[in-house]
Amino acid sequence: MAEPVPTPTPAPTSRTAPDTAPNSPAGHNVEDQSAAIAFLASPATHGGAAVERIDTHGSVVVLAGDFAYKLKRAVRFPYMDFSTFERRRAMCEAELALNRRAAPEIYLGVEPIARRADGALALGGLGQAVDWVVKMRRIPAEDFLDRRAARGAFDDGLALALADRVRRLHDEAAFRPDLGGAEGIRRVIEGNERGLVEAGFARATIARLREASDAALRRIAGLLDGRRDARFVRRCHGDLHLGNICLWRGKPLPFDAIEFNDEIGNIDVLYDLAFLLMDLDRRGLRASANLVLNRYLAAADDAELAGLAALPLFLACRAGIRAQTLAAAAAAQSVAAAAAARRAEAEAYLELALGYLTPAAPVLVAIGGVAGTGKSTLAKALAPGLGAAPGALHLRSDAIRKRLLGRRERDRLGPEGYQPEVTARVYAALRGRAGAALAAGHGAIADAVHGRPEERRAIEDVARRVGARFVGLWLEAPAGTLETRVATRTGDASDATVEVLRAQLGFETGTVSWSCIDAGGRAEESLARALAVCGA
Repeated sequence: MAEPVPTPTPAPTSRTAPDTAPNSPAGHNVEDQSAAIAFLASPATHGGAAVERIDTHGSVVVLAGDFAYKLKRAVRFPYMDFSTFERRRAMCEAELALNRRAAPEIYLGVEPIARRADGALALGGLGQAVDWVVKMRRIPAEDFLDRRAARGAFDDGLALALADRVRRLHDEAAFRPDLGGAEGIRRVIEGNERGLVEAGFARATIARLREASDAALRRIAGLLDGRRDARFVRRCHGDLHLGNICLWRGKPLPFDAIEFNDEIGNIDVLYDLAFLLMDLDRRGLRASANLVLNRYLAAADDAELAGLAALPLFLACRAGIRAQTLAAAAAAQSVAAAAAARRAEAEAYLELALGYLTPAAPVLVAIGGVAGTGKSTLAKALAPGLGAAPGALHLRSDAIRKRLLGRRERDRLGPEGYQPEVTARVYAALRGRAGAALAAGHGAIADAVHGRPEERRAIEDVARRVGARFVGLWLEAPAGTLETRVATRTGDASDATVEVLRAQLGFETGTVSWSCIDAGGRAEESLARALAVCGA
């Protein structure tokens, strides 16, 4: 069942319980820790510093000065066991080791609460250990990403940096081919159903969710098992939402990964990412979720992109878990208005889960035109609203070219990077990625000049082969406007100069059958015209 799980913050934050936790019978304390907890929560233990205490079902977190101390409660649940002294020490060490992968700056060590020879307790000192704590740096509340999102401080740079950090975390994680796959997600679906019933949601709605989830799982069971065999099941975070990510010296750091249950932590990497995408989407930040997904998959091959077929079910599972979290929070509220608000939000998450399982049909939008017409700006704005959540893949030829040549996105290429054979490889890669996304039921935007008739026909054929809708947009603007834009552009993947633009303007494009978009004005005007054509 969804309950808050501790984070080193100055105030409690909403957290989900583990994915396998719904409908679990209540755990119980098996050991008296009152003396150790009272000692840890006493200002005298921390040199007189003011103390804040956060109590959850599994831990007590004490905040004092610059540090946070997390003591695991002596509890036993079906999904979490801290019932013995030895087990708590082992789980503290496991939490430290796991979370130091992503946040070594925050996780400082494991310290004993020890009883000295005179009978007094000491933190981290000599004596007989009576319990254990994880010591962390204390993070200011305003630096948690859920707080930043709430105050509108979640920008594109943060989204991209977060995607890069999660991708590195997954790339460096150990493989677990004995877990995950279709069976792992089947257990999540079953647990969601039990938890939602226990939380009192409408049985008809729960039945709809279960039926849609089962149908989705039947379609992708082979894919999930194949991804497990292809090493996409790894030692992930397990609880990757904005409340478990902070900024530390300007860098996003995921923390508080699930250490106490292998089935929760060892999952498909895309299922791990789905919690973050769902959280952003529900907060009205679908554009940020789309940026995160695009950045995360920037270096993925076509086989990895096939995993997008699982994303609707993954998102639905995560939203169902969050619905239970909020239902439990509503039940615990003593103020009627607050309880009603939480319950309404829980119901909204349940509807969100159902919505993910009925995604929009895939569409391929190709955007062509010479340098400076605003192809990439338009593609970025269009992507969140196209196809399945959280929007279409934005496939940009400039970025693909740099990756094919082993260069960073903003590195400048010389003439050798633009030889005809290189450009042919770029367009082939763009079409391959678009086809993989469409075949997985996901939308795609092909952002390239598409100056030759054969290039336009080839991208149209990608949609035709998979039976997806195709929209071609051709952007045009006055030459003077284009020259000004290209001359003043900085920090972009495009290498186009004014001289390159002038050469492009002299190309023979042949008859362009795509919808012509006047892109000479503001970006918002181009977007409105494109949306009218796309029907979005």
